Amino acid sequence: MQDGRAPRIKNRAPAAIQITAEQLLREAQERQETAFRAPKQRVEDFEELNEYRGRKRREFEERIRRTRGSIKEWLQYANWEASQNEFARSRSVFERALDVDPRSIQLWLSYTEMELKNRNVQHSRNLFDRAVTLLPRVDQLWYKYVYLEELLQNIPGARQVFERWMQWEPEDKAWQAYIKLEERYQELDRASAIYERWIAVRPDPRVWVKWAKFEEDRGRLDKAREVFQTALEFFGDEEEQVEKAQAVFSAFAKMETRQKEYDRARVIYKFALERIPRSKSASLYAGYTKFEKQHGTRSSLENTVLGKRRIQYEEELSHDGRNYDVWFDYARLEEEAWRDLKAEGATADEMEAATGRVREVYERAVAQVPPGGEKRHWRRYIFLWLNYALFEEIEHKDYTRAREIYQTAVKLVPHKQFTFSKLWLMYAKFELRRLEIQTARKILGTAIGMCPKESLFKGYIDLEIELREFDRARTLYEKYLEFDPSNSPAWIKFAELEGQLQDFLRARAIFELGVSQSPLSMPEVLWKAYIDFEIEEGEREAARALYERLIALSGHVKVWISYATFEAEPIPVPRAEREDEEEDEEEEQKMAPGDPERARQVFERGYKDLKNKGLKDERAALLQVWQTFEGEHGTEADVKKVESMKPTIGKKRHMDEETGQMVEDWELVFPDDERENNPSSFKFLQMAHMWKQQQAQKAKEAKSGLSGFVAASKSARNEDEDDKRTDDDEASSSEED
Repeated sequence: MQDGRAPRIKNRAPAAIQITAEQLLREAQERQETAFRAPKQRVEDFEELNEYRGRKRREFEERIRRTRGSIKEWLQYANWEASQNEFARSRSVFERALDVDPRSIQLWLSYTEMELKNRNVQHSRNLFDRAVTLLPRVDQLWYKYVYLEELLQNIPGARQVFERWMQWEPEDKAWQAYIKLEERYQELDRASAIYERWIAVRPDPRVWVKWAKFEEDRGRLDKAREVFQTALEFFGDEEEQVEKAQAVFSAFAKMETRQKEYDRARVIYKFALERIPRSKSASLYAGYTKFEKQHGTRSSLENTVLGKRRIQYEEELSHDGRNYDVWFDYARLEEEAWRDLKAEGATADEMEAATGRVREVYERAVAQVPPGGEKRHWRRYIFLWLNYALFEEIEHKDYTRAREIYQTAVKLVPHKQFTFSKLWLMYAKFELRRLEIQTARKILGTAIGMCPKESLFKGYIDLEIELREFDRARTLYEKYLEFDPSNSPAWIKFAELEGQLQDFLRARAIFELGVSQSPLSMPEVLWKAYIDFEIEEGEREAARALYERLIALSGHVKVWISYATFEAEPIPVPRAEREDEEEDEEEEQKMAPGDPERARQVFERGYKDLKNKGLKDERAALLQVWQTFEGEHGTEADVKKVESMKPTIGKKRHMDEETGQMVEDWELVFPDDERENNPSSFKFLQMAHMWKQQQAQKAKEAKSGLSGFVAASKSARNEDEDDKRTDDDEASSSEED
């Protein structure tokens, strides 16, 4: 279209006759024009032949003149002359081409191939000689030259060509080809001499290994060992050189294994592994492990596996030096190896080497100090120091070194920002085990003065109590409570200490001082301990006074229940009475009986208090305990009284402020609340319940007689209808309320 828009397709229905893609391609192929083909010429006589050759030569000369540097044109020209059996002309063309580009490998190869096709062997030799003289670094020309001589069974000539080639120190494949030539003609001594010259030119480990394998295959084991020993002497004992010669060590050991010289192979493996870093000898360790699995003992195999695990740990640490979990595993590995050597009765030198390995791992581990000043980064790290010190103290018995480790660790931790109580306590216990008591006290005193913590106070106090230094323990408790007066467990422990020391007045004073603290963590624990202390002493009045004080402070339902239970249960007699009767130890401890009436009064007080506070769930819980109490200590009437006070579950409708709809909630309905709020409906409900109970009793009596079975069933059905009506009345009355 003229406006450039695509034409609008009006009919999108499929055509009546469908054309496939195959038909389109066939039609396109048929319509293609045939390519131009030159007409075939027939030469009838020599005159026409000479005319044809002259015309072709003029064409080639013209093309060469235009593109003189194109080797392709020269090759076509020379090969055409050779096809016309004009070998002199073909050589002339090749020579002219070589004058243009004498370093063209393709040109030389085509030239020699033309001569060989026409069986001009001497010409080919001369060409190869000229080619390798001009291009001595082109291995392809040498390979062709050698192959020609060997094909002509001119082995001395081929050897002479190889000798000329080897003077240029070619690649390893050339040396290998020379050796293969000698092997094909069983000139093994010559091949061995070639290996020696090859080693002199390129002393790589793989060349040494090939030479030794060659000598082993010949059956000359002494010569193979000599080759390996010469190789090891050549590389020397330096770490880098030994690492480079891993292949030589591995091949040497495998050769000895094949010859069943297992002790020799084991010595070779150990010699190499002792001089190569663990992180760089994975392949050698793998070979050694395989060797020990096949031919070693249990202990040698364990040592091999140990070395392999060392390499794995080293590799993991090379990626992340602060991976303390790997350091722990690495140190544990070395410690277990040290213990195994000690159990097997190793020599002093072996034990010293094992100790050095353990210390090396720990020294490298503790050198990885965590970055930053956050304690979470130090939590795992500090245990490296502790394990290091424990190894020196317990395993190696080097107490001086253990003390130095503790001192270094204490200096390293930034105590102004954070500290580790375990480090201080283990340092102090170490000095205590060394009978340096004053030093241990000095360490813990420094820790408390520098960075006071709850665990430090506890550890120091436990140490003094174990030493029976109770005055020092009292002083520490005082410092502890000055540091944290809201710590309820600390007050309890202090009072328990005084109680154990039979100083009950001090214990009571400590409890009084503790409960008087206004900011107190878990005050219920302290009050409970104070009350239990008074109960243990047999002071019921004092315990009762404490309960009254606690009720005045909290008034919690658990306090009321505990108070009532205390009044009902017996407690020990006062300590003064117990001390008078201590002579008869076999007699059981006398107990002062409880007073259920007082307990009942406490329950009533608690119920009224919770009722005044409007705590319905707490009242229900109190009634549940009260009912259990009456079941144990009261009469049936008391149980019924408490049971009549228990609430029922009812529905209550109210308007939801957010949605504006009527919703129903379940709530506890107490009989006394209902009696006070709705006395008329409560009396009606009470009478209905009494009538229901009477009807149930009558039905029970009627069921007991066989003759009145039908009548009893009818009366029971009537009772159910009456109960249903009563329940409906109750529900309607509660909704009206």
